[in-house]
Amino acid sequence: MREEEIVLSMGPQHPSTHGVLRLILRVAGEEVLSVEPEIGYLHRGFEKLGEASSYIGYTPIVDRQDYLTSASNEFAFCLAAERIAGIEVPKRAQYLRVIAAELNRIASHLVWLGTWCLDLGGALGGGTTIYMYCFRERERILDLLEEWTGARLLYGILQPGGIRYDLPRGFHEKAKESLELVLSRIDEYHDFLSGNPVFVERTRGVGVASAELCKALGLSGPIIRGAGIPFDVRKAMPYSSYEDFDFTIPTGKDGDCYDRYVVRMEEMRQAIRITMQALEGLPEGPINPRPHYRSPVAFRPPKGEAISCVESPRGMICAYIVSDGTERPYRVRWRTPSFAAVQAMRYIAPGHKVADMVSILGSLDPVLGDVDR
Repeated sequence: MREEEIVLSMGPQHPSTHGVLRLILRVAGEEVLSVEPEIGYLHRGFEKLGEASSYIGYTPIVDRQDYLTSASNEFAFCLAAERIAGIEVPKRAQYLRVIAAELNRIASHLVWLGTWCLDLGGALGGGTTIYMYCFRERERILDLLEEWTGARLLYGILQPGGIRYDLPRGFHEKAKESLELVLSRIDEYHDFLSGNPVFVERTRGVGVASAELCKALGLSGPIIRGAGIPFDVRKAMPYSSYEDFDFTIPTGKDGDCYDRYVVRMEEMRQAIRITMQALEGLPEGPINPRPHYRSPVAFRPPKGEAISCVESPRGMICAYIVSDGTERPYRVRWRTPSFAAVQAMRYIAPGHKVADMVSILGSLDPVLGDVDR
């Protein structure tokens, strides 16, 4: 280490690390020479909890892994369990699962946009304003999910075989009104930020993750799509009737913070588009093939193993289950997108300024419960 170099610790308790994360920065003046992410502060034993719980009992627990997108966690686990058991989920339940996942995607991206603008600070000239606006719109989405599931963050609505609750009366009209409002506000935010020279300066050409790097590190979601690769599990490996819906996969070109921002903004528009289609085309029929699956000991898939992958707001999340024929999984393992995203910091952050670290990390949108598990 040269005499002018120093080591800075960003975190583990820091307002802009999106959780309990430590970034060890080696800097010379304001220039960042290297970044070493240090994780493990939020380890809660999610995989072992799955092996100590019944299939039905574990489903609400997985909500706490990536706590901003609980529906995607439930989705991945239930699909894997259903593949082992050979269960065909009713068509209505498949559509309801899509509605839950896409509403959750919108809410998650609104949290990301609001907190990211807050991270960028007062120099943005409205970061706090955008933060308050995003959470105002998020409340409209959470109101819908609360009316449906009884919860605002951790829903516990999916279960192996189907879904727990059907839509309440009047949900379609309320959802359409709220989604149209949120759509108009997304356009307003985009005009505000893309026309802000400070925002553009702090995101254009900053934290570039090339397509080659994304492939090498196993990055997914808005990060890899921001680099120009149109990979989305909903299109590449459709599940739960996603093939029935008309939507596009937004991509960027340069793989920088700005491209990741543009991709997520368009993803919110596409999520609204998917949700509206699912509501309008919602089939009649049951929401669960066998009602007694509500019992925590009634679901016993045969011996076998399966893996399933879904597209969460942060990218590809996979659940792997080994069954020994009992009511509890023999093994549970998770592949989470935030784990891969955090390690990208050591490759895309060096060469930038210390002030750019919050911009780069925020653009990756990691959730630390999703990293440490």
